Amino acid sequence: MASIFDTNLPRTEANFAPYTPLAFIQRTAEVYPDRLAIVHGELRQSWAQTYARCRQLASALTKAGVGKNDTVAAMLPNTPPMVEAHFGVPMAGAVLNTLNTRLDPEAVAFMLDHGESKAIIVDPEFAGIVKKALALRQSKAPLLVIDVEDALYGEAPKIGSVSYEDFVAQGDPQFEWKYPADEWDAIALNYTSGTTGNPKGVVYHHRGAAINAISNILEWDMPKHAVYLWTLPMFHCNGWCFPWTIAARAGVNVCLRRVEAKAIFDAIRHHGVTHYCGAPIVHGLLVNAPDEMKKGVPAGVKCMVAGAAPPASMIEGMEQMGFDLTHVYGLTEVYGPATVCAKHAAWDELDIGERARLNARQGVRYHLQRDARVLDPMTMQPVPMDGETMGEIMFRGNIAMKGYLKNPKATEEAFACGWFHSGDLAVQYPDGYIKIKDRSKDIIISGGENISSIEVEDVLYRHPAVLAAAVVAKPDDKWGETPCAFLELKPGAEVTKEDIVAHCKQHLAGFKVPRYIVFGELPKTSTGKIQKFELRKAAGSATAIDV
Repeated sequence: MASIFDTNLPRTEANFAPYTPLAFIQRTAEVYPDRLAIVHGELRQSWAQTYARCRQLASALTKAGVGKNDTVAAMLPNTPPMVEAHFGVPMAGAVLNTLNTRLDPEAVAFMLDHGESKAIIVDPEFAGIVKKALALRQSKAPLLVIDVEDALYGEAPKIGSVSYEDFVAQGDPQFEWKYPADEWDAIALNYTSGTTGNPKGVVYHHRGAAINAISNILEWDMPKHAVYLWTLPMFHCNGWCFPWTIAARAGVNVCLRRVEAKAIFDAIRHHGVTHYCGAPIVHGLLVNAPDEMKKGVPAGVKCMVAGAAPPASMIEGMEQMGFDLTHVYGLTEVYGPATVCAKHAAWDELDIGERARLNARQGVRYHLQRDARVLDPMTMQPVPMDGETMGEIMFRGNIAMKGYLKNPKATEEAFACGWFHSGDLAVQYPDGYIKIKDRSKDIIISGGENISSIEVEDVLYRHPAVLAAAVVAKPDDKWGETPCAFLELKPGAEVTKEDIVAHCKQHLAGFKVPRYIVFGELPKTSTGKIQKFELRKAAGSATAIDV
């Protein structure tokens, strides 16, 4: 017999709507139409103007034949078209694929084909890479190429059929876009370095994007009209969902083409920046900048760090500048950050070393994430919260991907037993806070970028002098972690470190090239398997994670 609370109480259009971050810009444009939305060079664009342009972009895409579940790629730095794409593309029902601008043409070509992109928006700085990628595509399907023009970059050859401004101008600023029919509909596609083979396409849904965007506000206590500086690339997990977060707060997007200390300090002074995010290398850049460059920078700027635990020197340096640092943790598969090292007032009384130790932990789940735990991957039971027993960090809840595009096996493995398996090995303390101790996946995080050890090893094996290769993480003061290659050469072979680096540069993006190379016999098991744990010890890999 049906409950009284389930009888004649149907879900209707009046009392239920799919959750989507697109609602955030709609409300902000209605409530705060004249508030500043985007700053870029001399450009000052209001929320009303931004909303109209996003609707125009959606309309123009629709006219071009782009619709529900079509992919639109973007090869863009942190500029206004990238902000607009986060709304305009899904307003057309399409899925936004923000491409990592540091990738090589081969990787870009793979992503365009795998994601079945119907259009790509290209910044002039990356026109050369995209042109090569287009020539490398296996797919014969037509691809609309839209050229962005940016005075801050200067002139560049056009590779597309239409400029971004002309394309947007074709659209209707009153375009009647529709909410997704289902909040489970895809909103974005992000590629992550796979531990084997090609990168995996991580699919985001409208619900997760909206919920993580709101969680960002809650974790940071972000006020209305925050001024956010785009130091974090928007191609990293859709800028950790912050394009949608800023719209929800009617904040200001201060665009930044290049991450340089002077440009950041200038932006903070000139635009009243209140918030920014970045990998440790970004914060280190500011801490280590000359004192002259820091003059006039106001205290109270809030900053978020992820990718590696903040060491004591960074925390101390941030405090000396008057900046408030928050440590978060996550992966592409959980929309960027999904845990936060929530600080307690009592910590302020502790010495810098103890505060660094506490702040180095990956913390506790985001407000709107259902759960984040350290579980034994064999039994799927929680490990004792003793700060010593190792397990794997696992997530479940609304802040988790739909799955991997065209990869049901990987999706099933990732979600085994009703949890997302991060691959990061950690302990959990009596207060519930999580701390990473090692990685089960062969992933190196360097300057905020994921590097697949296996991808680098594959390239090394192609060198005619290499008999065996193993790549592990090595601590690095600037990058957090960096690839370290251990190489065993064929009998009689002679090769220099410079030769190996030159070989890698022919096949890998620059940030993936090993910075350290060690020649010698590799430790192996009786069956000939390379003992990577011994090499991790030798390279001090755990030190790159632990603080």
